[in-house]
Amino acid sequence: MSRLVYFFIYLGMWLLASLPMKALYVLSDVLYVLMYKLARYRRRVVWRNLKNSFPEKTEKELLAIERKFYHYICDYMLESLKMLKMPVDELHQRMKFHNTEQYLEMIDKYGGIVVMMPHYANFEWTIGMGMYMKPEDIPMQVYKTLRNPYVDKLFQNIRSRFGGYNVPKHDTAREVIRARHAGKKLALGLVADQSPNLQSLHFGTTFLNQETSFMDGGERIARMMNYPVFYCELQKEKRGYCEATFVLMTEHPKQTAEGEITEMFVRHVEQTILREPAYWFWSHKRWKHKQPLK
Repeated sequence: MSRLVYFFIYLGMWLLASLPMKALYVLSDVLYVLMYKLARYRRRVVWRNLKNSFPEKTEKELLAIERKFYHYICDYMLESLKMLKMPVDELHQRMKFHNTEQYLEMIDKYGGIVVMMPHYANFEWTIGMGMYMKPEDIPMQVYKTLRNPYVDKLFQNIRSRFGGYNVPKHDTAREVIRARHAGKKLALGLVADQSPNLQSLHFGTTFLNQETSFMDGGERIARMMNYPVFYCELQKEKRGYCEATFVLMTEHPKQTAEGEITEMFVRHVEQTILREPAYWFWSHKRWKHKQPLK
């Protein structure tokens, strides 16, 4: 993709992000028809994931979740795009944070924390938490580099508008160690519920009635640095509004058994999904690697 094409794509996204939320939700409803009814985007993947995860539910119940999911994912895309232009005060109105006192206390006490969360509700908006941290502390967010460098740069710009420091997944440990050597305190955010690659099948468990492999990088870094670990409990309140509650899973990761932190994270994610299934990324090919390694 040339720089010129990237410029016009960015310009189009910037113009869309300039629209008020009400207008974006009208576009989201149109996008739902295009994705769900016409293009049938990943309908087979979504249906298979839902059916295997909820064998006790009727076809009618699964269909209701499926439709609600597609409405959600269309909202999510445009809500994330809105971050290009969203003022800080509006983000704080739309994303409410709970238990921030303990979150900040643990950063001061241990020099850093690990925050693990799922691809649920509008998890992108959690970058607003960086605005509550001390200016000298680092809100570090791990991301998977996209193949296209121009699109990758676009999403890095979106995610860094509110003070977030983007770290490629393969550089995470190096950046965390570098920050400690520089005397910096940090909060390391990881969205850690999607399928690991074949080289990273280190942990497996039962999740949503299926044998499932999970990435354990968050646990490894927490144990290495002895950083307390939080689960970010996300809840979509209504269209355009979300809440995040920071739940302390362990203050002393080095005192936990291997795999214990990842297992706690999995159980939290499962409970989040069971509470309201539609707001998870069902279009992801989550179970493409079926055999977990113990």
